Formats: sequence, structure tokens, C-alpha cells
Amino acid sequence: MSEASRDLNDYGDLSRLPLFTQAANGSTPDPSALDTQVVAVPTENTDVDWSIVSALRAQASEQLSQAVASDRSRLDKAAQQELGRSIVLDLIESAMADAVDAGQVTWSLARQQATAQTVFDSLFRLGRLQPLVDDDRIENIVIVGHDNVLLELVDGTLVDGPAVADSDQELIDFLVFLASRSEVNARSFSEAQPRLHLRLDGGSRLAAAAWVTPRPSVVIRRHRLMQVTLDDLVAREMMTPTLASFLRAAVRARRSIVVAGAQGAGKTTLVRALCAEIDALEAIGTFETEYELHLHELGRHKVVHAWESRPGSGERGPDGRQAGEFTLDEALVDSFRFNLSRQIVGEVRGKEIWAMIKAMESGTGSISTTHAGDAIAAVQKLVTCAMEAGPHITHGLATSKLAATVDLIVQLSMETRPVPGGAQRTRRVAEVIALAPGEREVGYATTHVFRADASGVARPDVLPDDYRALAQHGFDLAAYLSTQPFGVQP
Repeated sequence: MSEASRDLNDYGDLSRLPLFTQAANGSTPDPSALDTQVVAVPTENTDVDWSIVSALRAQASEQLSQAVASDRSRLDKAAQQELGRSIVLDLIESAMADAVDAGQVTWSLARQQATAQTVFDSLFRLGRLQPLVDDDRIENIVIVGHDNVLLELVDGTLVDGPAVADSDQELIDFLVFLASRSEVNARSFSEAQPRLHLRLDGGSRLAAAAWVTPRPSVVIRRHRLMQVTLDDLVAREMMTPTLASFLRAAVRARRSIVVAGAQGAGKTTLVRALCAEIDALEAIGTFETEYELHLHELGRHKVVHAWESRPGSGERGPDGRQAGEFTLDEALVDSFRFNLSRQIVGEVRGKEIWAMIKAMESGTGSISTTHAGDAIAAVQKLVTCAMEAGPHITHGLATSKLAATVDLIVQLSMETRPVPGGAQRTRRVAEVIALAPGEREVGYATTHVFRADASGVARPDVLPDDYRALAQHGFDLAAYLSTQPFGVQP
């Protein structure tokens, strides 16, 4: 066995790097073992010299490639990581020995651990982004250039973050590497393909653009609220208990719901909470460009068929499509043979809404999301999306079909306000409208079941008569009616 491929257990004298060993094995380091004090805002790691990390990474990558190539048996991912850890420790040990021979001061334990972990992260994980993704205080990471980083914390606070590369080009190079080596769904990122949408190995979602923007732009969205319920969102003041009882009853009564709002307003989180109200034995299909809902991993439901779209590659064929392309529209059509009870679409962006309308005509209780400024605008956008399915879908046909299949539009709002040391975002349900077929000129009728008050909280407004039956499914009708409505229904 080569020196580079020795197991970590053979390095008894390297117990001075326990934190690296723990973190690499997936356990959580003990903060008390660090020399530095835990602070509220993530900062640049001063124990790491990034030029040294770059050099060590290049050496480790070369040694790892040689070791893997010389091993006739194909190493799986775990074995390659174990081998990589031993190589990194070898290099750190060698660097310390060289420093002693040269009469230089050796690194502190904290610096050795930080350097070893960072080199490992650069090889197998997210490099300088990894500490931010691992930090449970951080929900979203926004990058506009390598040194312009904004972090959104779980409480909605916005703070500045550390640089994630030494230059914009280094950041682009890392994104290219990250896209090509993804274990879950590799993608292309180049001047010919200047946009990147990637589900990271840990389940976070990354969106990036370069070459068509002044500086590389990246957004990483982490999903902190996975096993979430409507009661949890009430506790977070995203909605009132009365509204939660209405939405819970609507899901149980198999009303079809569209959740609308701006980017980052909490649409995916609300959909997870709504899906938590679906019976565990119902067969569910989820349709997403990148997995975000993770209903197939949460364990709440016995049968979850999860589809993920896939971009094509290479030149376009006679049909205008790239080889290997798989769209949400195709996934929805395929799902008709899977005996689904409900279809959950992560986000409606285009013509896939027409396939979903077809599905809702044969079933009920579907849930989806879309971007829109308000609930009425969401209806208009969905009509436009349906018309993208082809010239045979007229405005009148799209409108009538949508009004006949979608029952409720739940609109989310997001407010950003300044606070000492940064800013803070507040997310809440702003309004809920009921959609129904209307006059021929318009095609649909809307009723504000809940409308935002002066503080932005959705309060009871006008309840259509057919929604009173939701009381059989847990809707607190008495609490709703006891609130003075905004409007008076004739």
C-alpha cells in the first residue's frame, strides 16, 4: 500500500488535527476546542493562507489522481475522500517538517486544522463557500463578485460576508469545476452556457451567471425549514392561526392552491407546510427544475415520485432540442401513468402549466408556486404561461381552464427594513384570493378571502359561500366570522 493511501488510523501522531478528522467524518467540531471565540457574524478565516491552500490543493489533486489511476479497482466517493484526507494530512506533516528544518516557526494547531479542512473542502466540497454553507445561522448567500458577499441569516438579518475567492476569475473557475463534478446532476457552465442552476450535494440550490454579467453573480439558497408545519409558520408570525386553519382545511378538502410571491419570499417553505397536511398514504408527484421540496426525503409520505428536469447539451437537433433534455412539461405528461393523487410543481414558469391543468382536470388538490407581485398578477401570469403551450391555446381558453381548475392563490410578501448592523427581512402571507369562473369578457372572478391590513398581516375579508364547508375539515369558521371584514358583500 502506498504512503498516500494509508488510512487515517495509521496517523496516530497526527492527533493534533482532531477537528479536521471530526469534520471530515461528518461530525460537528467542538467550538470550545478552537482558539478563536465564536462570533455572531461569519468572517474570513485568518488562520488560512489561501495561496498556500491553492498550492496544497494542486499537490493533493495530482497525488489523488495518480493514486486513483493506479488502483485497478474503482474507488467510490467515500473511499476517494478517505484517500484524499490521508494525502492532505501527509502534505501538512511534510510542510511542518520542512518548516522545522528551515528553522521557521511551525503553525499553531488551529492553523493546521483550518488549512487541512480548507484543502479538503477545495478538493471534495465547496471550497471557501463550505464554512458558509455549514453555518446553521445562514439561510441565503448572495455573491456579486468574489469580494462582495451578502449573507441572510435565519432570523432575516442581512450582514456582509467574507470574500469567497481571491479574484472573479478564480470564482468562475471554481463554479465551472463545481458544475462538472456534481454527484447529483452535473451541468455545463461556460461562455456558451453562461447560466448555471445546480442542486448541490448537500441539497442546497445554487444559481449563477457569468460572462453576461459585469461580475460573476451567485445565489445559494439553503433550506433550513424542512420538517415544517403550518403551526410552525404561525409561531414565526408568517400567518395568523385563523389563516392556518383555512389553508389546512383547503388542503384536506383537496382544493388546488398556487403559492405566489417574490424570489426568496418563502414559497417553497409554505408549500412544504401545506404538503404536511396531505394524508401520508396519498401518492404524490413532485416536479422541479432542481430538487428543493425534498418531500421524497422527509419521510412524511409513503409514496413520493420526484421528477427533476434536466438541461440538454451539445448542438440542437431538428426539433430544436439539445440531447438529453428533459422538461417539466414532459415529466407532468409522464406522471399521468403513475396513479398520482396530487401533483406538486416546484415553480410554474412556462408552458408546463398547461400539462398541470390537464392533470387537475382529472384530479384535485394540486399545489404549485409562481413568481408574482400580487395575487391578481399571479392569475394573469399563469394565463400567459398557459398560452406558451402553443397557438391553439387562446387567451380565452387558458383563462377558462385556469379558473375551472385553480381554487386559491396564496400571496406572500417580503419586507426589508434597516436594523442596527444591517437589515432584516420579514416574510408573511399577505392575501388569499379564491378563483372561480366569471363573465365571458374577463373569464374569471376573484374574491379576497384574506386581505392585508395596515401592518401587512392577512386578515379575514369576504368568504365565498362554498368555502364555509371547509369547517368540516378543521377551518375555524367562528374565528373567521368574528373578525370585522374589510368589505361588505352585497
